[in-house]
Amino acid sequence: MRYNRLKGEITTKTYNRDLIEDPVGNIYKAVSIIAKRAIQINSDIKEELSEKLKEYDDYSDSLEEVFENKEQIETSKYYESLPKPHAIAIREWQEDNIYFRKAEAIEE
Repeated sequence: MRYNRLKGEITTKTYNRDLIEDPVGNIYKAVSIIAKRAIQINSDIKEELSEKLKEYDDYSDSLEEVFENKEQIETSKYYESLPKPHAIAIREWQEDNIYFRKAEAIEE
């Protein structure tokens, strides 16, 4: 539950394009960096959720023994209520919390 402290905007919001592109000077590069960070956040959240849900796995083969687990439902609801990964990534970008490098041409 690492991302619960990162409260991204859940509502629709218009961002100032100039503020987004300022750190790199190109809106396409900025969006690419933000998208890559959103993919990283999404995979972190997915991995964390999978580990939490493994605790609730029932290894019995009988379908009759399937029952609802309230803790599993609460865990799933918590992860559903988190802000979307792209909202978290945009917030991190605006707060200068994303590290990126500029790939420079290698001179021989």
